[in-house]
Amino acid sequence: MGYYINIEKITLDDFKNILKSADLIPSRMVLKENINANFDILKHQNYKNIDEILNNFKNKKKIHDFSEMSGLNENYLTILVREIKGYRQKPNKIKDFPCITEKVALKFENIGIKNTFQLYDKLLTPEKRREISEQIEVDEKEILKITKLTDLCRIRWVNHTFAYVLHEAKYDTVEKVQNADYKELYATIKLLNKEKKLYKGIIGKNDMKRCVDGAKNLSLDVKY
Repeated sequence: MGYYINIEKITLDDFKNILKSADLIPSRMVLKENINANFDILKHQNYKNIDEILNNFKNKKKIHDFSEMSGLNENYLTILVREIKGYRQKPNKIKDFPCITEKVALKFENIGIKNTFQLYDKLLTPEKRREISEQIEVDEKEILKITKLTDLCRIRWVNHTFAYVLHEAKYDTVEKVQNADYKELYATIKLLNKEKKLYKGIIGKNDMKRCVDGAKNLSLDVKY
C-alpha cells in the first residue's frame, strides 16, 4: 500500500524476471544482455532486493568503484539504477494539471500540499475526501477528479498531462488502466486527441502497453 511500489519486496530474482519479459525502451534493452551473469554478480555481493541497489549506488563514484571491484560493466549498472529509479518517479505538481485552476491549486498549497505524493494519503476514502473538501472549501466533485488524477500519476511514465488525457478518455483510475486492452486504449486516446487536441507529440502502441503494464504493479488503495 502506498503511492509507490514497495521495492524492498522485489528480490533480484523477481526483478531479473521482470526485465526479461519487459517491453523496455530502446536505451534500456542492454539490461537483457548477459542478465543471468550480471545478476549473479550482484547476488554474490549479498544484494537481495532492488531497494538495496538503489540505496547503495546513489552516485557515479559508487557505481564506478563497484564496477572496478566486481567486474560488472559500469554502463550496465548505471542503466540498471536508472530503471529502478523509475519506480520512484517524481510526483506531479498539483498546479501543473491542465484541468485544475490556479485558485484550487493555491488552496492546497495553503495547507502545505504541492504535489501528488503529499496529497495521495489524504484522498484514499470518501470520508477523507469530504474532510479535505470542507477544509479547503473545494467542491467534492472537484476533489474526486483530483483524486483520480493523483491515482493515475502513480503509474510509471504518467505525468500531469497524460494523467489528464487518461481521465478524459474515461480510463480515470489505476484499476481501469490495469484492466485495459492497450490497443483499445491507444485507439481511444488517439481519437480523443484528434478531436480535442489534448497533447502534442506522438504516443504509440508500445507506450500504451508500458502504461498498462506499469499500472498492473500498483496496489488499489483508493476507495471510490
